[in-house]
Amino acid sequence: MSIRVVLVDDQAMVRVGLRMILTAQRDIDVVGEAEDGASAVEVVQRTRPDVVLMDIRMPDVDGIEGTRRVLAAHREVKVVILTTFDEDGYIEGALRAGASGFLLKVSPPEQLVEAVRTVASGGGLLDPSITLRVIESFAAATPTRTHRAEILSTLTERERDVLSLMARGMSNAEIAGRLYLGEATVKTHVSNVLAKLGVRDRVQAVVAAYETGHVRPGEDPHPPR
Repeated sequence: MSIRVVLVDDQAMVRVGLRMILTAQRDIDVVGEAEDGASAVEVVQRTRPDVVLMDIRMPDVDGIEGTRRVLAAHREVKVVILTTFDEDGYIEGALRAGASGFLLKVSPPEQLVEAVRTVASGGGLLDPSITLRVIESFAAATPTRTHRAEILSTLTERERDVLSLMARGMSNAEIAGRLYLGEATVKTHVSNVLAKLGVRDRVQAVVAAYETGHVRPGEDPHPPR
């Protein structure tokens, strides 16, 4: 079954380029396009995509508000923000709006394709050059006592361990090796963490970990032996 994608960018030439790259793949279909965050909501409603590639800087309704509106109406959709290196403030806003990850506009075609597949399968894009740096900026503020903070206190010790290592950007296989667990067991713990926190993917779980002070920059709760 093909991955359904909607492209949201105010530049037609950018949308053409993205479409050409994605439609060359047998498992990806571009089912719609929009020029800004406002029209994205209507296009998503009509086409029911799996993934939305959303430019962050657009006139009228930008990618942050567009992400917020799309996910408010369609929680199951995954949004990937198209960004450049100098937009940390925008990226933090998009994370809070529920974005599943980020993709540089200068990324090679194969990285774009892999990003769509990763997010569609439930993964998040924790690119060390962008996302982890921005997620750690959440830790600069005083930890917030939110509903998620209360939920974090209900996680089992092993679930908290797994979340901490997710926040280091580790894959399931890497977490399994660090904690001496089977990869299937780690996958179960990850699913439990996402369900308890009420988040759609790893990126949002990591945001919650930093935002609530569960993880702080530089800490490693389980250093290699």
